[in-house]
Order: sequence, then C-alpha cells, then structure tokens
Amino acid sequence: MVCLATELGQAEIKNGQLLQLEDIELGECGDLIIRKYASTRDHLRWSLKPILISLLLEKYEKVIYLDNDIGFFNSPSFLWNELDTTDILLTPHHYPRDPKKNQNWLEANFKVGLYNAGFIGVNKNAKHIMDWWADCCLYRCEKSLIRGLFDDQKYLDLVPVMHTNTKVLEHKGCNVAGWNAEVCRRELSDDNIIFINGKWPIVFIHFNGFSVRTILHGNDSLLRPYLTNYIEQLRVFKPNLEEGDLWNENTFWDRIKLFAWKTLNSLKN
Repeated sequence: MVCLATELGQAEIKNGQLLQLEDIELGECGDLIIRKYASTRDHLRWSLKPILISLLLEKYEKVIYLDNDIGFFNSPSFLWNELDTTDILLTPHHYPRDPKKNQNWLEANFKVGLYNAGFIGVNKNAKHIMDWWADCCLYRCEKSLIRGLFDDQKYLDLVPVMHTNTKVLEHKGCNVAGWNAEVCRRELSDDNIIFINGKWPIVFIHFNGFSVRTILHGNDSLLRPYLTNYIEQLRVFKPNLEEGDLWNENTFWDRIKLFAWKTLNSLKN
C-alpha cells in the first residue's frame, strides 16, 4: 500500500489491498510462528512483521513497514530515496538518557531497545536480515529482562552491527512520540509551525497509547492539533470514535507498575 502525505493529516492512499493470513504463503518459518503464537495475538502479529516484509521484498525493490497507529503530516518521499543507497533505515526511540535524573528512562534504552520497531525501511539487499529477524521472533518473542529480550524489538539493536549499510535516521521529525519529548523538543516557530529542536519538521507521529495519554494530559500540548487531526481522519472510517478509545487508561494498574519499577530499581541500588 502506498500512502502519500499531502497537507496536515491528509493522505492519498493508492493501490491499497487488505490481505488475509490464509491467502498468503508464509513459508516454513511463518507457519511455525503461527503455530507457536496462535493464542497470543500481539506476539503473533509482531513476529509475522519480518515475514511480511521479506515476502514483499520478493516483489518490490523497497519496503517501508509502519505500525497502524502512525500518522503522517509531511511528505515521507525522502525515506524512499534513502533506500536507494541505504539498505536498512531505523529510528531511535530517543528516550531521555541523562544519568543524573529519570534514570528509569536511561535504563529503558537498554531494556526496551534502542530502535522503535513501529518503523523500518529496507531494500532487497536486506532480505537476509528480515529472515534472521523472523528466526529470532520464532526463537522467542517475549519481554524478559533476564534474557535481554523485548518482544520483536530488542533484536533490532544488533542490525547495525550485522549489516553495516544500515542508517539510523538523524531526522528527529520521524517517529515523534510521547517518550521522546525531552530529546526531540517541540518548538513553535514564528510562523506557528512545529519543528523538532528548531530544525526538523514533523514527518510522522507514533500515536500509541503512551503518546496519546501524554498529549491528552497536557504533557505534550504542542502535539494536540496533530492528535485532533489524526482522530478526524480515523473518523472517516469510524464516525463514533472518541479520544478515549485510543487509550484505555487503567490509572490504578499504571501506578502499581510504576511503583514496582521504582521499588525494584531501589533494591538494586
């Protein structure tokens, strides 16, 4: 599917095709993944990601994978151009990394992964890396601090080591999210345009639950118009969609998890 961003939040979709799993020949690794993760929907879809990319590379020269909660606000055409000379494109999480404060965020870089698996761009030269990634997901797709794993995502830390023609995107307007507001500062220009660190226009925002929550709670207020526009676009397909539908917050459980995280870290110290 090709999506061409035009104006803020507006996109033209061409050649869209919805595929069902039963209509695709996934190969041996894909079949084993379906059998292994059939009862865990998230692990199934995460593990099939490299399988899908690899299959598309058999037909297309370049493939860009995006999570379905990503919205575009400026043209991504330069990303396709990057794949003319670079085999793999990755976007860092850009978690806060100051060792003097919010050390939990610093440690998240190593626990969750340096790169966000909601975006990856590849060309045909990287097919063997996608096959390797699929094998990794078949091995284990789980969150495990002891094993150093975080679902499908942590494996990406090895990609620049394994394949030197990998580019970590410098453009901080790509994969803007709630977790990178400190490193990727939102700044309002004199023309009322949001730039990241005063330099990069916003290309795409990752509207996962955490990002939506930080915006709605006023902690990332400059992204509020983008979220509003994103929701308006979704309402074309689901007219009754409400803001709260994008993030079902369980405040009590969130606080328990935060307390447990801080307690475990204090015991280590």
